[in-house]
Amino acid sequence: MASKSREIVLTIHWRGGQHSELRVRKPRTGEHGCRTADEAVAVIKSMTTKWSDEDIAATLNRMGLPTGQGRTWTAHRVSSLRRVRGIHAYKSAEKDGEWLTMSEAATKLGVSNHQIRRLIKEGILRAQQVVFDAPYQIKAADLPGEQVRRHWHAKGARVGSFQKKQTSMFSDT
Repeated sequence: MASKSREIVLTIHWRGGQHSELRVRKPRTGEHGCRTADEAVAVIKSMTTKWSDEDIAATLNRMGLPTGQGRTWTAHRVSSLRRVRGIHAYKSAEKDGEWLTMSEAATKLGVSNHQIRRLIKEGILRAQQVVFDAPYQIKAADLPGEQVRRHWHAKGARVGSFQKKQTSMFSDT
């Protein structure tokens, strides 16, 4: 029987004449036990304006945050949660160039991702992470900064000269 307070009441009639009552709250329509943690939803909301669903999924997995069903994240699962929660999607076409990924910064400077990571670690190039383990966000205006120029000058190298010195592993044919 269900009472007006949205409870399910189970009455057990025991053989000796005793009765036991068990009351359980009845779930609302669409409510279930598989719920994504608020922390994961907050990460998705904070990253969705600048990062793709693939990047968000990778970050959530590195953080050890599972889906509501206890699974690992995929781009499809991030997209599905965004759709259900009404969180607008990442649109690469709207990227205004103010913020860059590590790969984009490396391409602009003509260096490797490893070298960009080292500059960030050494505090030479400023970078932000939405949350720990998220991809770095680098302000494009910081690339030609004085600290970065001094670093390359001290190394005796010109920015962009690294890729030109490398020989390709693959032939152009």
